[in-house]
Amino acid sequence: MSSVIASTRFSVLDRSRIRTGHDGPQALRDSVRLAQEAEALGYHRFWVSEHHSVPGVAGSAPTVLAAAVAAATATIRVGTGGVMLPNHQTLLVAEQFGVLESLFPGRIDMGLGRSVGFTDGIRKALGRDRTAAEDFAGQLTELLGWLDGTQRSHPQVHALPAEGLRIPPFLLATGEGAGIAAAAGLPLVVGDLRGREKLLRAVERYRSEFRPSAWAAEPYVVVAGTIAVAGSRAEARRILIPEAWSMAHSRTHGVFPPLAPADRIEARTMTEKERGLYEKGMRGHLYGTEDEVVTELESVIEETGADEMLVTTSTYDRVALLDSLRRLAGIAQLTPHRAGPAVIR
Repeated sequence: MSSVIASTRFSVLDRSRIRTGHDGPQALRDSVRLAQEAEALGYHRFWVSEHHSVPGVAGSAPTVLAAAVAAATATIRVGTGGVMLPNHQTLLVAEQFGVLESLFPGRIDMGLGRSVGFTDGIRKALGRDRTAAEDFAGQLTELLGWLDGTQRSHPQVHALPAEGLRIPPFLLATGEGAGIAAAAGLPLVVGDLRGREKLLRAVERYRSEFRPSAWAAEPYVVVAGTIAVAGSRAEARRILIPEAWSMAHSRTHGVFPPLAPADRIEARTMTEKERGLYEKGMRGHLYGTEDEVVTELESVIEETGADEMLVTTSTYDRVALLDSLRRLAGIAQLTPHRAGPAVIR
């Protein structure tokens, strides 16, 4: 057993990936079921994501999905990874999280990102443009001000029922975003594992520039990435194949497609460009048997000083995904939990 791993929290981010032969509603129901399984295995948090007009992703309304997850679970923390703040009015974001925290007190996390819509068309539909994230630090300050009652831009306006509630904020960031998280005194969520040098630079900057705040007295680093564990290294590698191909396809065709079965992808005749992007997408992740993953995982945690690991693995085979999470829970010595859905009082 690894004391380094055992002293680290483990959580799950599910992107509600649509699979070939299954529709978006099924992907959302799969996310809720996976949250129940993650809770039973002892994972600390379960987060959902925000994507707009992406054929391969069903999760477009993370606070709505988080409400469904929280209602179907009892103890696991539930949140967003994340709400893309530039896409929204800060008052509405504060109100939504206020409702979540009021219904599920002590279990809600507010993970925030600074991305805007993927294409010009999506940004226009959202009422945003490419510059929407330029004042992200100001948007973040305003949002936090709605929660603690310090915002002054809109006198006599209050974010109810959020104002005065303690809803932990997290910032999803790399590069410049790490500096924003540090200046705001917020926990940092950073990835991915494939760009290890970039990841380490972001963490180093965050820790060196961190200023204590009412939200966090000291730096807190959540490292996000793909981790796949199976009975053999080959089986673990197969878990990675559907997502790697979807990424390669999106970069060559401009569309992020539903996840396809690994066998079908391996049988494809790829162009030279597709093959190069696909093979690049297969590299840098943590995968293998329990013994193999332990060694790599220890190295990541020691290099980054991660307080928490956020598992972001997506794949077509949900049985293999759940088995991977079970095996990882065993590596991390998580304490299994058994309980029914949350009770709203």
